[in-house]
Parts: sequence; structure tokens; C-alpha cells
Amino acid sequence: MPDEMSRPLIRERGEGGGSRRLEAPTYECGAPVIGILGTGDFSRSLAKRLVASGFHVVVGSRNPKRSAALFPEEAEVTSQLEAATQAQLVFIAVFPEHHSTLVALKPALAGKTLVDVSNSLQINQAGPSNAERLADLFPESDVVKGFNTISAWTLQMGPRDGCRQVFLCSNSQKAKSSVVELCHRMGFIPVDVGLLSSSLDVENLPLHLFPPWRVPVICTLSLFIFFYLYNFLRDVLHPFVTSGKSAFYKMPVETVNVTLPSVSLVMLALVYLPGLCAAFLQLCWGTKYRRFPERLDRWLTRRKQFGLCSFFCAVLHAIYSLCLPMRKSARFQLMNAAFKQVKAGVEDSWVDEEVWRMELYLSVGIMALGLLSLLAVASLPSVANTINWREFSFIQSTLGYCALLMATLHTLLFGWDRAFDPSQYRFLLPPTFLLVLILPLAVLLGRLALFLPCVAGRLKQIRRGWEKSRHIRFVLPDEDSHNGLDDVSNVP
Repeated sequence: MPDEMSRPLIRERGEGGGSRRLEAPTYECGAPVIGILGTGDFSRSLAKRLVASGFHVVVGSRNPKRSAALFPEEAEVTSQLEAATQAQLVFIAVFPEHHSTLVALKPALAGKTLVDVSNSLQINQAGPSNAERLADLFPESDVVKGFNTISAWTLQMGPRDGCRQVFLCSNSQKAKSSVVELCHRMGFIPVDVGLLSSSLDVENLPLHLFPPWRVPVICTLSLFIFFYLYNFLRDVLHPFVTSGKSAFYKMPVETVNVTLPSVSLVMLALVYLPGLCAAFLQLCWGTKYRRFPERLDRWLTRRKQFGLCSFFCAVLHAIYSLCLPMRKSARFQLMNAAFKQVKAGVEDSWVDEEVWRMELYLSVGIMALGLLSLLAVASLPSVANTINWREFSFIQSTLGYCALLMATLHTLLFGWDRAFDPSQYRFLLPPTFLLVLILPLAVLLGRLALFLPCVAGRLKQIRRGWEKSRHIRFVLPDEDSHNGLDDVSNVP
């Protein structure tokens, strides 16, 4: 028996075809033949992943001799016509503007499954999609839209290093099932999104730029600009106008450091405000079977992004605060204060009230940042998937309100008795912390109102199906009852 290892893997190419074939293929015997039309980056990564999954891959190229060296040795690189003839499932990995160049392959592709992996250059709201245009060009083939949300890097490195979901849509259930099986074998998770009419939405997915983050980021930037200008008027412009003292050196660090916690606290309050609004609306309506207003509904789905923006501003505030003593201006102010005390003959400048205020201020701030860090970590999908719903709700709700309380106390300790000092009302504007405290205190008071037994009991009844308009009456289940089923009365 001849040594199998001595046999050449690649047979010499013919003079005319320029194709590369395997004498000892590494794919499984009887494996389906998968064709790829196109030799770009995505096509090469796709061929590598298909070969690793045990498929017989045939790549169709307009210039097989030039493209053969770019693909794995196990893949067969040949002409587009030969690839279309051999394969039963063909990936169309060419740009959509070049789809018309494949019309000559229509007889060879008739009755076969075509997988369109293309994306548009911009979001096309009107349509038709690239997949629908491809289906019009090849009416005798079954077109499946898919793999356009998977990057070439993910295909090359494997599904564990990237997103594992593959969105699929097609008018042929048989063709879609074959692609679903292929996805499973490649290690991806297929997601059926319906008919080919949904392909426009699938093509638009990779083109969106952080759609859930748009409103939270705009809100964060707007609040930052507002509070920065407000602090600039009070802390920089006011001393310059009233006494000619230049305090513009505060703009890069000190003014930013005062602005960041203001934005963080307001954004954290905006995380829990929509939940309170939803609860009070349900109490007012007396039912849970009524849709919230559209804006409130979108707000509820953006709470995670609001919270992460708040955490980002809080972390920046902590870093800026640690850097405050490193400034030249802080050193000069410290030396000047010490010189004035020596000149005035003051031996001891210790003030118990200020010391206690600063100690409590820092301690509560550190606790608030620690709780915010826990909320941010728990919002990561890899962490959230390891805890159950009760644990997730406890972290995001109970500990979240604790973080809001700690952050509010941090601001109150910063203000201390400054709210009663007339000199703090520069340009007749109240101190910044007074403006910042309005929304968090309103949220905390609203949450405290929901803890009242009469309010909490009615809200719990509503969320378990009680409706005021239909006169559905039942009592809440006790610990010994079987989910309260024995207490439900007949619905009229």
C-alpha cells in the first residue's frame, strides 16, 4: 500500500483552465458543494470558515490563476461558470452594482440557492433591497439574504470572537432551511426574520451608527454644554466682570470637574424617572393593558444607555478630582493660604465642621461610584446571562436607587450650607448643585410614594391583571396560596 503522505495534495494546473483541484481533499466524503462567486476579503474569509466546517468549497473567479494563491489550499478556485455549475448553494460575494455581470450564469444557477451577502453604501429607506434586485435578475433561483451582518474578521477567526447571530430571510422555506443548516454547521446562530421583503431591514442593520445610543449621547452632550456654560458664568465670568479678576484658568479642569458630576447625577435620575412615570400612569389608568406613549416606551428601552453615560461621567469626575492637587494653580493657592495664616499669626486652622463635611463627602462619593460600577458591570451581556431575573432586578433597581441616593447625598454634602449664603447667588443665579438636585430628589420622593402600602398594593394588583374599568376583584396571593388562583373571582 503506497504511502498516502507521499501523494501530492495539489495537481498541476492545466494550461487553459487555471483551476486548482485537490487529489486528497480534506472535506468529508459526500459533503455538499458550496460555491462562492467573488474573490474579495469576505469571500476569502468565508471560504476559510466553510473549509474548516467540512464543506467542499468551489470559488468562481474571473481570473482563477491570479486568485488561487489567496484562498486555502483545500478550496478549489476555478471560473465562475464552473463554480456555478458544480455547486447547489452559491454565495454571491460581489458588490451589488456588479450583480448584472452574473446574468450570463443564469442557466447554470437555475433552481439553485443564492445567498446574497451584500450591503448598501447608505441606508435605503425606500427599497428595493439588493437581495430583491438579485431575485429579479435570477427568477429561477431561490435567493436568501444572510451573512451580511457578519464581518470578514468574524468569519476568519471563528464565531467565538464575534457576533454569532446570522439574520436570514427568503421567500423559499426550503432554501432558507438549507442555509440554516449551513449556519449551524459553521457555528453560527441563524435568526429567521421572514420573507425576502424583510431583506431591506437586514441590509440596513450594519449601516446604523449606535441607534440606541443616539438619544442618550445627545442628552449627555446637551446637559454638559448647559452646565458648563452655567458654571462658566458663575465661576469664571462673574469675578472678571465684578472685580476684574481673571479666573479663566479654571476652564480646562475645574469647570469641567464641576460639570461632570452634575451631568452624571441628572443622567442617573433619568434612568429611573421613566419607570416611575410608567407606574403612575398604570395607577391612573387602573390597568396594565394599555400602551404607554411612544416617547415613554422608547425612553424605557434606552435606560441602559442612560445609565452607562452616567457612569462614564462619574468615572471622569473621579479622575479629574484626583488630578486637582497636581495643578500649578492649586499649589499657588495652598502656598498663599499658608503665607496668609503665618502673617496673621494663626497657629491652628482646623475646623471640625469642614473636616467632617469633606470626610462624609468623599466617603459617600466613593460608595456612589462603587455602586455605579456594579450596575455597569451587571449590564454587560456576558454578566447578565449568568444571573436570573430576580438577581438582575435587585441589582438594577434596588442597588440602582441606592446609587442614586448616595450620589444625591454626595451633592448635598458638597452644598452643605452654601444654599443659604447670599454670595453664592452670582448674577442672581442659584448654585449649580441646587439645579442638579431637583430631578434626583423628585425621583427619590416618587419612589418613596410607591412604597406606601396603599399605593404599592394597588400597583401590584394592576400588574397581576386587575382592571378598574372591568371591576376585576381578587386578593394578592399569600405565601401559602397556590399563586393566588383560588382567590380569583369570576370576570363579568
